[in-house]
Amino acid sequence: MAVETWQIDPVHSFLRFTIRHFVVSKVHGRFTQWGGTIHFDNQQPTNSKVEIQIDANSIDTGDGRRDGHLKTADFFDTEKHPQITFRSTKIESAGPNRYRVTGDLTIRGVAKPVTLEVEHGGEVKDPWGNQRGGFSIQGSFDRRDFGLTFNQTLEGGGPALGDKIELVADVEATKAAAQAA
Repeated sequence: MAVETWQIDPVHSFLRFTIRHFVVSKVHGRFTQWGGTIHFDNQQPTNSKVEIQIDANSIDTGDGRRDGHLKTADFFDTEKHPQITFRSTKIESAGPNRYRVTGDLTIRGVAKPVTLEVEHGGEVKDPWGNQRGGFSIQGSFDRRDFGLTFNQTLEGGGPALGDKIELVADVEATKAAAQAA
């Protein structure tokens, strides 16, 4: 069987985002609690599937006060919507070891299609005998599509926050042990 199940290793993976701030710079953040499963088909990679779960309360922008605001109803409303999820719906080849992964991103209970650019970095056996695979992911989306509309107008007339969220993830996953028949 060509489909292998891989578990994202959150200790060796990183999920970060950026957003324009005061028009002139960008604020960076990350989620510290997240994971997921990749069902990777080596023979037909376009038949693969990806599911990711993110604990929205694990947001970390390096400023506790800002993180607290991001958890409120102005943004993620983590009391009502504690998880952000991504479930792939289509995978297309974009060149050697490169893919366009389209899926439903759900934030604040709103699911919208998002396309991510993915590079498969290959596979290797670690010193403990586990098979590991690597993936680099990039993409962006408009935060307003998910009800993330809070903003303020600056004195000069520009928005305090941009609408485009840029995502970058470096994923290391461990191949699950084969199930006994």
